[in-house]
Amino acid sequence: MVTAVRHLGPNWYASVMGTAALALGGGALGVNGSRELFVSVWALSLLQLVVLLAARALHWAHHRDQARAHLLDPAVAPFYGCLAMALLAVGGGALALGRDWIGEPAAVTLGSALFVAGTAVGLAAAVAVPYLMAVRHRVDPGQASPVWLLPLVAPMVSAALGPQLVPHLPPGQARETLLYGCFALFGLSLLSTLLMLGLVFGRLIAGGPLPLALTPTAFLVLGPLGQSTTAVGAFADLAPGVVPAPYAAGFGLLAVLYGVPVMGFALLWLALSAVHVARAWRQGMRFTMTWWAFTFPVGTCVTGAAALGRHTGLAAYHWLAAALYAVLVAGWLAAASGTVRGLLSGQLLAGPRPAPGAPRPVRVRTTSGAVR
Repeated sequence: MVTAVRHLGPNWYASVMGTAALALGGGALGVNGSRELFVSVWALSLLQLVVLLAARALHWAHHRDQARAHLLDPAVAPFYGCLAMALLAVGGGALALGRDWIGEPAAVTLGSALFVAGTAVGLAAAVAVPYLMAVRHRVDPGQASPVWLLPLVAPMVSAALGPQLVPHLPPGQARETLLYGCFALFGLSLLSTLLMLGLVFGRLIAGGPLPLALTPTAFLVLGPLGQSTTAVGAFADLAPGVVPAPYAAGFGLLAVLYGVPVMGFALLWLALSAVHVARAWRQGMRFTMTWWAFTFPVGTCVTGAAALGRHTGLAAYHWLAAALYAVLVAGWLAAASGTVRGLLSGQLLAGPRPAPGAPRPVRVRTTSGAVR
């Protein structure tokens, strides 16, 4: 088991995010008679999180050299944002769905703990990863990829899911502070994401298509778009009675005036990403763990469209949420089936293959009996 987790990177948390998004998106649709199914999907995401946290703890305990190498690898370090988002998504699911299974007190305790932990990890990643990219990694604009957005999107997930905790706090300053704190996280993530998104879009236009294995990561751009729309909808839901009346009405306006155009851009990006993926498939793209990019970002658009449906009263947004959920289900089935096959075959946990013609590493036994 210890050897098997040597190459288990932080990108595996994307599978937890995808399963939690499947549950949260389904719960947002509010389909009668299906809540029990979505609660079961949330329970699966909780199990995945526990197993992965244990496996990653083994990774850090027994393979610190590889863990440090991940931090210093500009292609891997941004995935530490996935840890934060996995914690937050499962915590949000506990409050929205898990209470049906574990009871409301336990759900609030679990959701609060995961929100605090996820927010702390997300803020740390939002600072640490760009810092490493600036002072330790060697990157240039031509290497920009949507993966760079991951640590910057994590605070937006906190902003979108944190308002669920507002009703469980004492009325007054505590509730108002949490809501404004989530709004601050919204601004932090939105502005930093916009800065990074310019690099990503410029690289895509000027540098040509992404490599085949990375093409699914184009879907990651949907994450901040859908999650920010979800967040402003959550602010509008909770603001009345928590913040003064003028600001409560302002949150309601923001939910529509911000959410509608951003969702329009999200649909444009979804179409652009889809045609890039279709092109990559024709050219030989096959399953990698990047396929989990088909899940969580689309799930945020499901919850964003559902929020717009609530605040505009337009049936079109409810239908859009249902259509996007069908895309999410298809993406989750594709990613989950590929992951299961890769685990059973051992390919996903195997180390990187040496380049053709590269010398094989020499293994020697030291005087202590250790093999190096």
